[in-house]
Amino acid sequence: MRNSTVRAVNRLTAHWAAAAQAPAGSTGTVFTAAGLWPLLALLADGSGGPARAELAQALDIPAEAAGPAARELLAALAGVRGLRTATGLWTGAGLPLEEDWSAKLPAGARGTLTGDPDADAKVLDAWASDRTDGLIERMPVVLEEDTLMVLASALALRLRWIQPFDEWEGELHTGPWAGRRIRTLYRSTSLLDRVRVAHGPTGAVTLLEVVGSAGVDVHLVLGEPEAPAGGTLTTGIAAVTRALRATGASLLPDGRPGPGLAVATVAAHSPEPRLDIETVAFEVRSEHDLLDHAGLFGLKTATDTVRGHFPGVSARPLAITSARQSALARFDAEGFEAAAVTGFGIAAGCAAPARTRYRARRAEVHFDRPFGFLAVHRTSRLVLAAGWVAEPEAA
Repeated sequence: MRNSTVRAVNRLTAHWAAAAQAPAGSTGTVFTAAGLWPLLALLADGSGGPARAELAQALDIPAEAAGPAARELLAALAGVRGLRTATGLWTGAGLPLEEDWSAKLPAGARGTLTGDPDADAKVLDAWASDRTDGLIERMPVVLEEDTLMVLASALALRLRWIQPFDEWEGELHTGPWAGRRIRTLYRSTSLLDRVRVAHGPTGAVTLLEVVGSAGVDVHLVLGEPEAPAGGTLTTGIAAVTRALRATGASLLPDGRPGPGLAVATVAAHSPEPRLDIETVAFEVRSEHDLLDHAGLFGLKTATDTVRGHFPGVSARPLAITSARQSALARFDAEGFEAAAVTGFGIAAGCAAPARTRYRARRAEVHFDRPFGFLAVHRTSRLVLAAGWVAEPEAA
């Protein structure tokens, strides 16, 4: 996939991360701009007027380049091992589509809306569940009797760790999760630079790279205790996409150079360095109404039903009436799963010590309070999913 497209998607991820918040009382939040960006690009390809300019600004590419970029990105995602993607389009029986736009859509499901919201919802829910292997059971779009078109994408990622964690049920002794029985994960490695520290506007951020077996890795991101989630995630995104320098633990000074991280040079039986990792299992589910941030996603004008905004899609005036994403992420001792379904509803617009002999580097990192996570394609540095863990998984 083109570097310019990867950068554009990652910028949308960063903007979304800065605005994202975990709802009070929830386990956290998860979202994927990689599932949303191609749909925005396909809509931009058929848009006109002010809506076209807004979508181009949100996409960070010219509107005339959006259609080819969307198709190229979707094709590239289909080639990522462990990642399943799909695109679907359903239209009302009487809705004429512009052949130039519809002919350029990526391969995927094509269907007809009956105008019965309950019957149509069953079909769309079945598609969402099938395309995500049951991880997302419902299409998030709100269907009405006047819904003329649904454009949707599905993404499901499954990966296994190269080196699994050991797991036990126990209690943390410090931090906001202290005293609760949770699923704690632990492992050690001699690769000190699996953990790095970057510095952003909200302070230092510690990043742990957990290597997956299929060319996708998950980075756990821990900020300063008082740093906002959005600031921690945006610094993490800049670091994993190599827009911001991050220093590996092998080059960090002794002491506490980053949140949750301790580094020391100690007397040891072997000169081999060691990184001890402690984190928690988690499961996060989120429902996002994208129209709550319509300006961020270039949808402010496109939701005005007084007139149409997509002349390149259909001769009939159309406007966005629903834009939502359902997402899930799971992290445990063996691997990681993430899935998302993103959909647009479109309706008519009016128009024991032995003797030590060596000095060795030791590092410990603990994720024992709320932190972020980023699933990243190793080759392109495309962020496939991002989120925030507010609560660990109980034992």
